[in-house]
This record gives sequence, C-alpha cells and structure tokens, in this order.
Amino acid sequence: MWQTLVNAFRDKDIRKKIFITFALLLVFRIGCYIPLPGLDVNTLQNGVNSENQLLSVLNMISGGSLQNGTLFALGVLPYINSFIIMQLLTLIIPPLERLSKQGDEGRKKITQITRYVAIVLAVVQSIGIIVTYDKQGGIVATLGSKWVSYIVVSLLLTSGSAFVMWLAEKITEYGITNGSSMIIFVGIISTFGTSLINAFTTVSSNLNNLWFIFGYLALVVVLFALIVFVDGAARNIPVSYAGQVKGNKIYNRQTSNIPIKVNGSGVMPIIFASSFLMFPQIIVSFFQGSSFEQFYTRYLGVGTAVYYVFMFLFIIFFSYFYAQIQFNPIDVARNLQQYGGTIRGIRPGKPTSEYLAKVNNKITLCGALFLAFIAIIPTFLFQLLGKDIGLNNAFSATSMLIVVSVALELNKQLESQIMMRHYKGFWK
Repeated sequence: MWQTLVNAFRDKDIRKKIFITFALLLVFRIGCYIPLPGLDVNTLQNGVNSENQLLSVLNMISGGSLQNGTLFALGVLPYINSFIIMQLLTLIIPPLERLSKQGDEGRKKITQITRYVAIVLAVVQSIGIIVTYDKQGGIVATLGSKWVSYIVVSLLLTSGSAFVMWLAEKITEYGITNGSSMIIFVGIISTFGTSLINAFTTVSSNLNNLWFIFGYLALVVVLFALIVFVDGAARNIPVSYAGQVKGNKIYNRQTSNIPIKVNGSGVMPIIFASSFLMFPQIIVSFFQGSSFEQFYTRYLGVGTAVYYVFMFLFIIFFSYFYAQIQFNPIDVARNLQQYGGTIRGIRPGKPTSEYLAKVNNKITLCGALFLAFIAIIPTFLFQLLGKDIGLNNAFSATSMLIVVSVALELNKQLESQIMMRHYKGFWK
C-alpha cells in the first residue's frame, strides 16, 4: 500500500486528486470544531461518555462532533439514511425503477431526490438530537429563550449536515474514492486517536491500565488481520471458451475464472443496518421521559439483546440485497453463452444462471455471517477491555470493518487510476 501511495504521488493528476481529498476532509474536520450557540459542552460530553449507547455510536461516526455540540454533529448520517431509503424504494416504486434505468439522466434525478430526502431526515434527526441534548441538560437559553435556541440549533445542524453531504459529493466527484465513506473513516480514526491518547494518561494513576491498553490494541490487530484475510477471499468459478476445431483437435482454447468474493458488498450492509436501527431511536427520543421511550430504550434500544438480533437480521438482508445488485447471474450466463464460454459440467443458458445464483447465495451467506460476527461478538470484548481505560466507546468491530474496507477500497482506487495512467501513456 505504501508503494501505491508513492506511485500515486508521482503522477500529477492523481496527486491533485489526493490534495483535493485532503483539503475537503480538512474542511470537514474544521467544521467538527465550530461550536453551536446555546449549548453546554461539558454537560454534553458527560452525557455522551455515560451509558447512552446511541450517543456513543453517533459521536464516533461524527468524529466527536456530537459530544462537542458542533456544526457537523449530524455528520453524513442523514444522507446515508436517505440513500438506503431511495435504494429500497427504487425496487418497489415503478417510476423510480424506470428512472434508474434511464442512464445518467435518470441517476441524476434520483440523486436530486435523495438530497431532498436527506434534508428532511436531517431536520427530523436534528430535532431528536436537540431533545436528547435537552434531556442531558445541555441546552442553555442564551438566545432569549429555549425555543429560540431549539430553532437556531436545529437550523444550524441541518445546514451542517447539508454541507457535509455536499463535501461528500465533491470528494466523490473530484477526489479519490467515495466521499461518504471517507468522511466516516476520518471521523472514526479521529475519535479513536483522541480516546487512545486519553487512555495513556490514565497509566500514571494505575500502571495496570497499560496491560488493558496492550490487550485492546492486540485485539484490534487480530481483527484487522481477519478482516483483511476475508476481504481478499473469493470463490473462482472456472470458465472455458471454445477454440477452433481442426480435425480431431481443439486449438486456441482459453480458460478464465469468474471470481465471487466472500465479502463482495464490503462494509455497506453494516453501515445500512446500523443507520436503519439508529433512526427509530432518534425518533423515540422525541418522547423523552415517557413510558414508551423508557420501554423502547430498555428493551429495544441500542445495546439491548433485541437490538443485536435485528442487527444480525438486517446485516443478512442487506448483504443479499447488495449481492443481487452487484452480481446478476442471468446477465453473466447470457454473456458467457454469447462469447462461447461454458462452466464445466453445466449446460449453457438457464442451467448456468441457476448454478451461478446457487453459488452466489452460498458465498453471500458466508460473507453475511462473517459481517454479523464482526459487528456483534467483538464489541463485547472491546467493552470488557476498554471500560476501565475509557476505550469502551472509542472503537467497535463495526468501525474497524469500516476503516479496513475504506482503506482497501482507497488502495484499489489508487491502483486502478495508476494503471489507467500507464495505459494512456502506452497508447500515446
């Protein structure tokens, strides 16, 4: 990966894209430190550092903006939720499905609708965040009254979320890789770095905390290795292409493979599942103090057994959802038949598509179970090792998967752009 970065910086155009990405991410980090009026930061930090799992997860994704009550406290979460909703509605509503099949023009219209939905979700989520802030005692009537503070903070949070959405789109358009993923990546890394520094400060008062830190970091390294190993795993289906028949022999017969990755959908199922489950929690926060809110938080909220069950089911669902989008067995079988390719022991046409669908479903199930394992099981180990040193909410297995997936995707994007430059140079 380091060699890829070196090669990327040698190319003028790729180097320009890298600097644009860094500049836009720097703007995002600066916005994470712009305070909002009418908020008591100390009270908010105590609330996030408490046992409120929802605030901890949202704070980690936003790069610490939530606990500091800053302009980008919502981050890119409303845009992700809007993207999920539009992806699902495209499969259900015929007009949206027709738009998705109209090429670039149709995709532009869907993107515009996604932005509008994201703004609406940002308004709803900003109100939920304000209600949560108020419960923590973090709203201060510095603007005349609390209601004025509510309105101003809500408008600023919505504006900040819209600006982050714009930054993500510009990173995708002019930068190296997907902007939303990079913003989440930077937020997680910054939160973990700050928490790790704070953890080392506790060693002076208790030397045993050093062993907890080493154990925590060792678990991180092991999970990193496991995630990288599974990310590169794939099932290769051998394909033979017909050659020229001369007499009793076949000449120029070629063989190839159809790779089906174990974790072809990457981290998106976990991001979608987490966002999908967080949104109802934010809506429930509107009813702070009510018996319904207490019941939901106790039995259905973030960190409960029911929450992890739904997390498991949603990860399985979104894994298959993305697998169907990325790999179409019917199209692959049609292309193989068109170019004279066959899978050994499988007849061309419908039998080939059925065989590919069967293999893809099995591989997707393995990848989905892995994602569910990574998202749920190691989280308890992180809580156990990091509780005494303040790292229990700094990193999670889900955030690790996001970090690794984004880093690997960034490396692949750089390699592909470097390869493209080499091809252009060859043709010139």
